[in-house]
Amino acid sequence: MKLAMVSEHASPLAVLGGVDAGGQNVHVAALSSALARRGADVSVYTRRDDPRLARVVVLEPGVRVVHVDAGPPAPVSKDQLVPFMGDFASDLLREWDADRPDVAHAHFWMSGRAAVDAGRRLGVPVVQTFHALGVVKHRHQGRRDTSPAERIATERHLLAAVDHVVATCSDEVFELVRMGGDPHRMSVVPCGVDVSRFCPEGASEARHRGLRRIVVVSRLVERKGVGNVIAALPDVPSCDLVVAGGGEAADLGRDPEVQRLHRLARHHGVADRVHLRGRVARHDLPALYRSADLVVCVPWYEPFGIVPLEAMACGVPVVASAVGGLVDTVVDGVTGVLVRPREVAPLAHAINTLLDDLELRRAMGAAACERARAGYTWEQVADASLAVYTNELSRRSPTRAHAGEHR
Repeated sequence: MKLAMVSEHASPLAVLGGVDAGGQNVHVAALSSALARRGADVSVYTRRDDPRLARVVVLEPGVRVVHVDAGPPAPVSKDQLVPFMGDFASDLLREWDADRPDVAHAHFWMSGRAAVDAGRRLGVPVVQTFHALGVVKHRHQGRRDTSPAERIATERHLLAAVDHVVATCSDEVFELVRMGGDPHRMSVVPCGVDVSRFCPEGASEARHRGLRRIVVVSRLVERKGVGNVIAALPDVPSCDLVVAGGGEAADLGRDPEVQRLHRLARHHGVADRVHLRGRVARHDLPALYRSADLVVCVPWYEPFGIVPLEAMACGVPVVASAVGGLVDTVVDGVTGVLVRPREVAPLAHAINTLLDDLELRRAMGAAACERARAGYTWEQVADASLAVYTNELSRRSPTRAHAGEHR
């Protein structure tokens, strides 16, 4: 099966940890790789943000990254990319006209807009994963929401224009139906985790202070709730907080969010126990997770959340916000504890409950690892995605679907 992954701002080649580089990049890269291992021929279309990038980069056998010329070949915030989506769609149309994919899978709303514009002219079925919804973002951020004005209307249009919607969690289906989407044209396919890399076995980062450790792995934006964890720390004694995410350590001092978090730590008298690491290489994350007594992930809202899955796969219990996909992945009282977002006292209580009970942490960690392996491997995600693609091809042409399975 020949597949086109469209991911306009989230390249599988990007360095993770920046404001616009996170879970979607991981998802697109890992899903593409898993699909290729199942025999698919995958092309990932993403915007060129550096003039030195080759048009085509082979990520691995069966997966190539195609850099689309749309806007300046330089970093541009994803919220500023809308004016370039016409050029993006035109590039897709030229590429697909010469080498037509069986199915296009669009990631994020702007990718959906470009994929539909190109796909409808060539009869290419389009599957859409939003990764985040404008209505949810605006609900939580209000006037601080920097999304383009047309985002919500475009997302509603895409619900009718695409062939199928893949939601990453059950909460997202509820939101999509409220927006007018047809639940019969939706499937839930979660994000996944590489259980060969993220596992209990392996090196653990050394701890030098003799204190208990909680770890946060996150992009450094306010809605991720890192500030709430810092605010809870005065009520969590003898515990260090290690925060991985953001830019390179040497550049952190210039980041306004980092400056805010440092001020918050000083205000609460915990500056000596808050360690902002900056970007941690992906291959170093398992050792960091294993060094934690528990991992905390308390965003104000979250479409899915890969970090809890990675921690769970490493056998570490999680304290997480009861929002979005975290409600699906973290089983309250079994693999971790769910708390209401933005509430500091319950967060501190949940952290203390786990830190003070080693046997409970061990039991939860074992259950967490089992849950990650049982339902969230990338192989399982790829199989579920292939089932969606095959069903769409069958709906259009049973003969073509059968042929696509063996390409």
